[in-house]
Amino acid sequence: MKTLMSFIKKEFLEQVRTSKIIILFIIFVILGIMNPAVAKLTPALMKYMSEELAQSGITINEVTITALDSWVQFYKNIPMGLLVFILIESSILTREYQSGTLILSLTKGFERYKVIIAKTVVLCILWTVLYFMCFGITYGYNAYFWDNSVAHNLVFSVMCYYIFGLWIISLMILFSVMSNANTIVLAETGLVVFLLYLLSMIKKVKEVSPTTLMDGTSLVYGLSKAKEYNIPLAVAILTLAACLCGSIPIFNKKQL
Repeated sequence: MKTLMSFIKKEFLEQVRTSKIIILFIIFVILGIMNPAVAKLTPALMKYMSEELAQSGITINEVTITALDSWVQFYKNIPMGLLVFILIESSILTREYQSGTLILSLTKGFERYKVIIAKTVVLCILWTVLYFMCFGITYGYNAYFWDNSVAHNLVFSVMCYYIFGLWIISLMILFSVMSNANTIVLAETGLVVFLLYLLSMIKKVKEVSPTTLMDGTSLVYGLSKAKEYNIPLAVAILTLAACLCGSIPIFNKKQL
């Protein structure tokens, strides 16, 4: 346990040393602020547009903004944060293959399975802190300007996207132990998500696909019921566990 904790500590120090954690922190803070800011500025923007369009005979009615508009922005913008997270963190294993630093750790008696556990723990902690920080900023501003109670299933919808992010991390870990190049990890992860997203246009597939968890907007508007997300949640958690469990034996046999 002591060696595992020391490796996790080393990973966090590496995140700080390479400024990855600082970049991610700034981006998620900006996203958290941007969600209510865009909603708050919408009436002023619409008023400006109405004055411009009035000359063409087009009338725009007055827009009433609520916390729902800000939460819609949250679910529009958080994929950007997840994408940046994937781009920055997808090399968490591949960079060590290329530099050879992983071999040094293993020759000192560090078990291979602990490498996977440590890398996964670091990514999950980072995603958890960054995601809920972004949510907290948005929630705080929304509470100040409007009323968050107008959003349906808010906590559940937020947890759905959080689990989706963990599911993406499990894919990254699996493809990282299978591939030596960062670009391949990105391509394979993106391909899985993209194909599932396309297949989710089929109703039967949407009812089970983890990509359904991305649709928080329908939940906060009350257009979808929470129970409709139970199967995608279960599938995401099961495949997440399968990816992580499968990564360990694959990594144990990998030539470094």
